Amino acid sequence: MTGPYDDMINLPHHVSKAHPQMSLINRAAQFAPFAALTGYDAAVKEAARLTGKRIALDEDALDDLAMKLRVLADRIADHPEIVITYFRPDDKKEGGAYVTSVGVVKRIDDYERAIVLVSGEKIMMEDILDIACELFKDLI
Repeated sequence: MTGPYDDMINLPHHVSKAHPQMSLINRAAQFAPFAALTGYDAAVKEAARLTGKRIALDEDALDDLAMKLRVLADRIADHPEIVITYFRPDDKKEGGAYVTSVGVVKRIDDYERAIVLVSGEKIMMEDILDIACELFKDLI
């Protein structure tokens, strides 16, 4: 069988004398995928991340919380350990999440309206959903 390219098929592979041969790594890099929209994946993941809304407490829940804060303030010298559930606002978007912390109360700051734990964590009173403590067992 003869064809129009038979004279070229058996020729040796051409190697340029003017240009050095490209390394395999550089050659492979030509075909590597690249991200045309840099940061797009991160933006999509951030938009998909869910945040919750702050729960508005009713009058009974606010009164119950105020009573618990008074008990804590009266027994602050005992450094009571509490389990506190509060709203932590999200840094990047509207909303946030409710988190629960366990810690020992260092002080209650009436000026800033915050509870300061021994660990240094400061929890704003308007963010508090609930407080649990051994001191409250007598109140119920």
